[in-house]
Amino acid sequence: MKRSTAIALAAAAAPTFMFGMAWAAVPLYQLFCQVTGYGGTTQVATQAASQILDRTVKVRFDANTNGVPWTFKPEQASVDLRLGENGLAFYTVTNNSDRPVTAVATYNVTPFKAGPYFQKLECFCFQDRTLAPGESMDLPVIFYVDPRLASEDDVDDVTEITLSYTFFPAQDGNPGQPDLAAVGERPSGS
Repeated sequence: MKRSTAIALAAAAAPTFMFGMAWAAVPLYQLFCQVTGYGGTTQVATQAASQILDRTVKVRFDANTNGVPWTFKPEQASVDLRLGENGLAFYTVTNNSDRPVTAVATYNVTPFKAGPYFQKLECFCFQDRTLAPGESMDLPVIFYVDPRLASEDDVDDVTEITLSYTFFPAQDGNPGQPDLAAVGERPSGS
């Protein structure tokens, strides 16, 4: 009798555990990417760099939408910055539909190995944005490229970094999470 009880408990616990892991997978993966820079995930800085070097890097800006009736574009194509120097970029988004639309932006940088060195001081990512029909909004990003980039051998060839954002429909009931099922995709990377 004890063996069948243990089997029944294990059978009941397994689906509960699997549901809990599935529910936690997106936030845990997002946290992993933010901590490690995996998949081109940038870092979130709390203060400006302590030094500015003479070495420059070109930062390109990219904007995409997936399943959202919005026009989304950077106000400038790129900027040349010295390592450690603060940069400011604006993206413009416009709702082209006849109804309010709520969406959330995800981001990454390429090359992926530059992710741990790209520091964001202010960003519009992972925040639900609702735009009324025809409404436009300017979204700022304040960032710098960590001066450590100059002293690390595995990134000494990095001269350009692309910061890319994609807006997805916001997931109902889970603010800050894209509803990838609404656009027929599965998460792939951070």
